[in-house]
Amino acid sequence: QLQAFGGGLVQAGGSLGLTCVVSGRFIRPYNMGWFRQTPGKERELVAAIRWDAERTHYRDSAKGRFTISRDNAKNTVYLQMNSLKPEDTAVYYCAADQARLRFPATERREYNKWGQGTQVTVSS
Repeated sequence: QLQAFGGGLVQAGGSLGLTCVVSGRFIRPYNMGWFRQTPGKERELVAAIRWDAERTHYRDSAKGRFTISRDNAKNTVYLQMNSLKPEDTAVYYCAADQARLRFPATERREYNKWGQGTQVTVSS
């Protein structure tokens, strides 16, 4: 079970940190990702981190502003978001890619475990 939290309301230019805790199993073997979705749009990958944390991947709009990290000992994945913009407003989901067929896995269908989502709202 994945549980994401840390969302909220922030002004443009501010920061938020999201946390995803995985219970019931160890996350070490899994590649992990953060997605986001707004109404009427496809869920899109924001950032991904390989199982050993040796590689990360970001969508272009997140590069230089967001940082994904993980602590396998704590079964936790993080997404630090800085310099937030109104267009970052979305529901953010953490997800696990257990198959690890490739990195980065950029498609929603490549992730088989999902958290419940946490709302991030950035006001202008």
